[in-house]
This record gives sequence, structure tokens and C-alpha cells, in this order.
Amino acid sequence: MPLAMVGTGKTVRVRRVGGSQEIRAHLADLGFVPDTEVAVIQSQGGNLIVGVKDSRLALTREMASRIMVE
Repeated sequence: MPLAMVGTGKTVRVRRVGGSQEIRAHLADLGFVPDTEVAVIQSQGGNLIVGVKDSRLALTREMASRIMVE
């Protein structure tokens, strides 16, 4: 399922990142690579604040929809 659909307080594991090569590279630089755990800290209007690799990041719904998790 896309990261954009994960509820607040849940921790999931990245399985795949979609989008263009540029977008995949950008998300990989932020820490969104396969087998990385991501915690959804806050969800507001589809936009997310997530915890990944000891950092907190804000993602738009569009970007979060490209990150497939389980």
C-alpha cells in the first residue's frame, strides 16, 4: 500500500519507490530505500510527517503515494 494511506502512529517497512529516476534518487537521498522502517508521526490533509533514519521529514501526499510499504 502507498505510504500516504498509513495511519498516524504506525510503523511500516519500505518495499518499493516509484516515480521517475530523479524522484527515486531524491527519495533515496532522504532515506526511503527498500527495507527501511518508516514511522508515521502525523498525517494532516494527506500530507505526512514521518520518522526515517533518526530524522523527521515532511512529505506531500503526492510524494508519499510513490512510496510503497507493508
